[in-house]
Amino acid sequence: MGGIPMFIQIPTDMDEVQLRQLQLKQHGEDKTEDEIINQAVLDIFQGFLDQVEDGHYDTASWQGETLIVTDIDGVQTATVTAQGASFGADFRESAEKLELHLEQEAVRASGAR
Repeated sequence: MGGIPMFIQIPTDMDEVQLRQLQLKQHGEDKTEDEIINQAVLDIFQGFLDQVEDGHYDTASWQGETLIVTDIDGVQTATVTAQGASFGADFRESAEKLELHLEQEAVRASGAR
């Protein structure tokens, strides 16, 4: 079934992480699996947060191994931690389970606006 090769923006499992790593390498960017997973976790969480809030009102960012949520005024409103040892470990164990956790945490962080 030929066609256009798939370009992974936000990996949702380890196969896609490895594919994303190869794609970035082809474009001259050398990223580790952990860097790709951390960016994916951030992007997935931000997507859920934007969806819950019906727009981009709060912003997620990394502070060490914790996701922090800041509002439009730059005030920290929530923190999100991994269920296991780290978000990377959670992703490797079950990306699907991690996505559920991130979705639930986005609802909590938004204050269910």
